[in-house]
Amino acid sequence: MVDESFERPSHAAPEHRTMLLIGVNRSPFTRRVAITLNIYGVPFEQRPLSGFGNRAEVRASNPLGRIPALVLDSGETLIDSDAIIDHLDEVYGGERPLTPRDGADRRTVLKVAAMMMGACEKCLHAAYEGNHRPPEKVHQPWIDDCMAQAANALGAVEAMITPNQQYLLLERPTQADVTAVVAERLARARGIDTDARMPKLRALTNRLSEQPFFQLSEP
Repeated sequence: MVDESFERPSHAAPEHRTMLLIGVNRSPFTRRVAITLNIYGVPFEQRPLSGFGNRAEVRASNPLGRIPALVLDSGETLIDSDAIIDHLDEVYGGERPLTPRDGADRRTVLKVAAMMMGACEKCLHAAYEGNHRPPEKVHQPWIDDCMAQAANALGAVEAMITPNQQYLLLERPTQADVTAVVAERLARARGIDTDARMPKLRALTNRLSEQPFFQLSEP
């Protein structure tokens, strides 16, 4: 059953052609944009390019060679998930954008999103160290430190959750929920036992992940 609090904003979305999202959903940064587009009901196509495997093609949209990039209906290309989501909030968020417009709620959502995406970065740094360096050059203490930082961030968010809490911060979904889902999934895939160490976060993100807005972007 679809959670009714995930209703799309009631304002009329601007007329537009289909947007193009560049990036694979294995990237938590790409996936958070895909989830945001789905929640806002914005039609888009996706070109599943990897920053490693398709570097030249990605650089055609982003000179840094990083994903995601979002090609707007106007032909303008936005890069960096934070900048992309800021645009989507502005244009499609109406009175209830996923990142509140001001005040304490905005600051708290941004703080959680920063911690969750920082945790994703640390998980990816650890994966790179283990998967892309020659075995004799892999520095295990660096991997351990990255994973400890990711676990600490998840633990800090775990401490914010009360039993039976429907959403992470507010009475409605926010970007804190979106980033928590992608970060918890990646951390679990990288070996952090969230069932045992962050059970409230695991329960919350597991329930949210059943919503179609998240299912549509499952890697």
